[in-house]
Amino acid sequence: MKLDSERMTLKNSADGLGFAPIKTQRAFEVICEQIRARLASGLLKSGDKLPAERELAAEFQVSRSALREALRSLEVAGIIRNVKGVKGGAFIQSAEPDRIVQAMQDYVHLGNVSLDELTEARLAIQDIIIRLACERATEADFIELEAVAERTRRETTVDARYECAVQYYAVLARATKNRMFGIFVNSLSAILHEFVRGPDYETLQKSLIESRFKLIGYLRKRDAEAAANEMRRHLERVHRHVRKNLKAAAKPSPGPVETTRGTRKTR
Repeated sequence: MKLDSERMTLKNSADGLGFAPIKTQRAFEVICEQIRARLASGLLKSGDKLPAERELAAEFQVSRSALREALRSLEVAGIIRNVKGVKGGAFIQSAEPDRIVQAMQDYVHLGNVSLDELTEARLAIQDIIIRLACERATEADFIELEAVAERTRRETTVDARYECAVQYYAVLARATKNRMFGIFVNSLSAILHEFVRGPDYETLQKSLIESRFKLIGYLRKRDAEAAANEMRRHLERVHRHVRKNLKAAAKPSPGPVETTRGTRKTR
């Protein structure tokens, strides 16, 4: 109640949101920091509308161009959305997990994270997910997992089966009743997708489908240890498959060879 009262007082006061004047060459960064700080403290929430551009510039004591640069930065980051029209303006955006997934993918690609690091993170996260799902999953969760596993068996294309795999992991994550795990799982699945394809993908899929049904059985029995071990074996198989594909892709293509007639021929 005290926080809500404080929010209303600040919003209705002549000082707006209580932003401090900016005196720096990189004013837009400080503006972003102050707005993020108001979000962290709860003074700004999803759906709130920021004051008009002219009012904000006067409150921060910065130029309109610096303020616009800050608002563009916040929009790209998914913090605000700009709405045009008479009733438009800059609004605090609602949380979008897809933006977090994209940010994690960008970090992995820019940071040159190794396959071993990805697999280690996946093993650790899935171990927690499985144990929590054993404890918290409902009958509805089990039914949905079985439906996804059965649909995977019927699908014949790589892309369709991949979509089933993403959904299967998403249902497992939801079964923990902790939304953060869904974000982690979706991020890691998206990162690994580009490496999964390979000449032995069909053989891999058969063993993975069997593993999913086994896992559901252990979950129904609330056997966390057996379920965690089954998931570990499953992810280690995927890791070996991906490593094999990466090594094959890294091999140099064979060069041309001489024929008996002296002409060059490609292998």
